[in-house]
Amino acid sequence: MAAPPGGRRLALVPTYRDCFATPQFTPLFVATSANVAAGTLRGLALAVVVYHATASPLLAALSLFGSHFAQVVGAMTLLSAADRVPPRGALVVIHLLTALGSAVLAVPGIPLAAMFVVIGVSGLIGSVHGGVRWGLLGEILPERDYLTGRSVFNMAVGATQIAGFAAGGALIALVGAGDALLAAAGVSLTAALIAGFGLSARPPRATGRASVAATWRVNVELLRSPERRYLYLAAWIPGGLAVGNEALFVPYRPAGASVLFIAGAAGMLAGDATVGRWVPARWRARLLMPLQLLLGVPYLVFALPLTLPAAAVAIAAASAGFAGGLILQQRIVDATPEELRGQALGLHSAGMFTMQAVGASLAGTIAQQLRVSDAIAVMAVLTLTSAVWLTRGRRHRPQPGGARVGSLGAERAVSPHADVL
Repeated sequence: MAAPPGGRRLALVPTYRDCFATPQFTPLFVATSANVAAGTLRGLALAVVVYHATASPLLAALSLFGSHFAQVVGAMTLLSAADRVPPRGALVVIHLLTALGSAVLAVPGIPLAAMFVVIGVSGLIGSVHGGVRWGLLGEILPERDYLTGRSVFNMAVGATQIAGFAAGGALIALVGAGDALLAAAGVSLTAALIAGFGLSARPPRATGRASVAATWRVNVELLRSPERRYLYLAAWIPGGLAVGNEALFVPYRPAGASVLFIAGAAGMLAGDATVGRWVPARWRARLLMPLQLLLGVPYLVFALPLTLPAAAVAIAAASAGFAGGLILQQRIVDATPEELRGQALGLHSAGMFTMQAVGASLAGTIAQQLRVSDAIAVMAVLTLTSAVWLTRGRRHRPQPGGARVGSLGAERAVSPHADVL
């Protein structure tokens, strides 16, 4: 069959080749992968430093995910910048600031309180980063390719984390956590260079000045729609609680934590590859509930004594459930006007990371009172409870014939699978 005009072949599911054939996709992909590698290395080094210094599961969890708490502050104050700044320049500045933060954390003898200040500032920066990056991806790719493109990025996160945790564990053992943090700063600097020289200049997606008032106004409108509100909650809560388990990997198996992190990244990679590339659109809505349950069910076995390989298998299985996030992200894109997708996706990212911080803090607090393995099982029960609660609430809520976007744009029809979360 001959290819259609423009050379892009028709397919039930867009291919990864389609994404990489799109101009500007590759430099954004490579810069994002470098950023993930830097964050992986920095997070592992910080968790090791803090746990060795304090022997506290809670503080170790906060060192990994504490920056995510600041994302909720950024989501309420800074997020309008995601659509109102030139994306290339914004990405370069964000990567440079991230490199600076890692370098500061590597300063010998830095007080624990100062560490957490830097972690908090990093979270504020990250609240804008997600909106800028995913908004730009929405400009680069045709709308039909967005979910496949996000799948590629999520797979890269999994692959990069596998390499990052393996290399990070070896690097920390060889040169120490301080030098590992300096290496993370160098990788962030590389991401800045790739973004600066690889991406083209683009104008902002929206007009007007970024401000707290603009951030609040658009956030309120985004959450006013019942359809989007349920999509956000489904994207934030079960996954955030599931990530709380990852915050306990270092206290659970200090010598084998890197193996557990690698297993989680591998499971996420497999799930994203399957859903993003091979599952037809008509099946995705039906898979969402099973995927969200999968986030919790395998972690229930942590109530039993497990060998390291058995724990790794359970973690890999559970992490495959994060592929449900791809389905929810696509629905958020479909339900949002193009000129506001940066803030909509930034709100998704900020809320997701904030809930991950809540999950990590909750898991760390429970682990202060129970055995770490029992705390993981308790978090599994909470994950499953939230997934079932959201689904039941969605199915029992009367559905209107359409969802009003309010002042943001025209009316849009409710998804035909709106009763399935």
